[in-house]
Amino acid sequence: MDIFEMFYNNRNEEQAIPMAKYMRDIFPFLGFKKPERVKLSKEFLKAKRREDKIDWDFIFKCYQMPEREFQYLAIDYMEKVKDKFTPKDMENIEKLITTKSWWDSVDAISKIVGHVAIKYPRIKEDYIIKWMKSDNIWLKRTSIIFQLQYKDKTDTDFLAKAILYNSQTDEFFINKAIGWALREYSKTNKEWVKNFIDKNALHPLSVREGSKYL
Repeated sequence: MDIFEMFYNNRNEEQAIPMAKYMRDIFPFLGFKKPERVKLSKEFLKAKRREDKIDWDFIFKCYQMPEREFQYLAIDYMEKVKDKFTPKDMENIEKLITTKSWWDSVDAISKIVGHVAIKYPRIKEDYIIKWMKSDNIWLKRTSIIFQLQYKDKTDTDFLAKAILYNSQTDEFFINKAIGWALREYSKTNKEWVKNFIDKNALHPLSVREGSKYL
């Protein structure tokens, strides 16, 4: 039995309805949550991570499947092999960010982008700065939040640039991302965040979210 059959054989239609509703019925669900997904895929992912190359065919197959759990499976796999990603993979990662996009998948992929950017800083100029200026809100969001886990390694010049380029909008997911990025960095450098908020005209949502720990 392959992993796709295994997932389908464990579907729970009763749970699938509220799970889809939580995501505004944008995607259908099989109806099992993360703990069960992790349990079902544990041995499969353990074997996949030992492979020499990233299996992009598998990732894109997961993204072609209608149910959301398959996109989660692809991202779980990407997390397992994140040390293998190089700048050559960024175009494919960009495709994922802009495919079946919603905050759940995009935010998880953003963490992987952050991991790659630490190892290969040049992708900020080669890719992420283009995402910052894109018309796609999910690429913009990624350019703002990919440094969330960086703490004192945060490139504040890049963070400021990403925020200010995208701050004059009423788009909820952008303003929320700005606030989230500022709030997270305030745990490392409150003074920088306070000064940034004081000096720049940001959306009230961004200010409220970014000021929580100040």
